Amino acid sequence: MASSLFLSADELMVRYARYHRDQRNIATHMVGVPMIVFGLGVLLSRGQLPPGSSGGLSLAWLAWGLATLWYLGRGHMLLGLAVSLANGMLFALAHLASAGSVAQWLIWGLGFFGIGWVIQFIGHYYEGKKPAFADDLVGLLVGPMFVTAELLFSLGLARPLAREIERRAGPTVLRDLAHPVG
Repeated sequence: MASSLFLSADELMVRYARYHRDQRNIATHMVGVPMIVFGLGVLLSRGQLPPGSSGGLSLAWLAWGLATLWYLGRGHMLLGLAVSLANGMLFALAHLASAGSVAQWLIWGLGFFGIGWVIQFIGHYYEGKKPAFADDLVGLLVGPMFVTAELLFSLGLARPLAREIERRAGPTVLRDLAHPVG
């Protein structure tokens, strides 16, 4: 795992894409990954640094800052900025959602986090492969980057990265569930 922390965005995207070629799996990730990020943001937003302070730095913003440094250090500035912005917007909304009672905070946080994972596992049923993080926990950071890259590709941006992914991981498919291969 530690060695994959230092790979380039291109290499991380290709490795992640190898687990995500079924179009239905990619579609579930477009919903499930943001839900997981939002849910995590909600759960982390009540923790403050220093502990017990009000108005200090939340654990959510600390996690976002560290992840942003990591994303920007992967060698693909557009993708790093885009995923950091997307995660930042989700974390800003998460702070708003966490402002209610403890019960509301837990319902928002655990609800989005849990439902997001259910959606992910449905996608991997279509893929016929286990989730990428099962082999490498860095996949938990790469998931939001992959979803953001897919959005960039749909806007006609980051085309060289899209071509490299398809060249090395293959095109997207609709896997035949009645006659699975391999």
